[in-house]
Amino acid sequence: MKKLFVSLTLLTCAGVAAGGAWWTSARAAASLPPTSLDLRNTDTGEPLDLSMAQEEGRDTPGVRKFFQTGVDPYLEDKSCLKKGEVIYLEACSGCHGHVGEGKIGPGLNDDYWTYPKNETDQGLFETIFGGARAQMGPHYDLTLDEILKVMAWVRHLYKDDVKHAPWLTDAQKKNFRPFKVGEKFPEDAPGMCAADKTHVR
Repeated sequence: MKKLFVSLTLLTCAGVAAGGAWWTSARAAASLPPTSLDLRNTDTGEPLDLSMAQEEGRDTPGVRKFFQTGVDPYLEDKSCLKKGEVIYLEACSGCHGHVGEGKIGPGLNDDYWTYPKNETDQGLFETIFGGARAQMGPHYDLTLDEILKVMAWVRHLYKDDVKHAPWLTDAQKKNFRPFKVGEKFPEDAPGMCAADKTHVR
């Protein structure tokens, strides 16, 4: 009888744990904005598990817009670039260099992409969030919103001919100015990130 009681107790606990895991997963997925994008791992081609994203920064206007269009709304938005620079320097420069020139990892500031799909904002997001080959692991340490800001900064570092920058609109290409070391951005620049008071780590 004692063995039966123990067995039933273990089964009950396992069921509660499984149910809890299901509830946590369902809750995590429910807090993500809807998307029609087919987001895939750059290396394996498997669908990205967006439930791995940090809870903070999931449902911002920028993330919602990106999930609807596949286009990073922060590109060339001066209110977002400074935030993107700070995150990039902390999370990416160790491998890709302070201005995207490349170190352990490939350069990010020219018109050659190790993964051609990174020419698109969706492709670059997939590579950053889900990781790729070699030492490029997934960046679950960044929020979805931070990834979009990093992407905007990486695009801003571009130094080659804008003809080879399909992520820029025609208007953005016309106004694009190559990055210069020491470039500053006004603290009160208008844009999508102007009201973002999130502490940059």
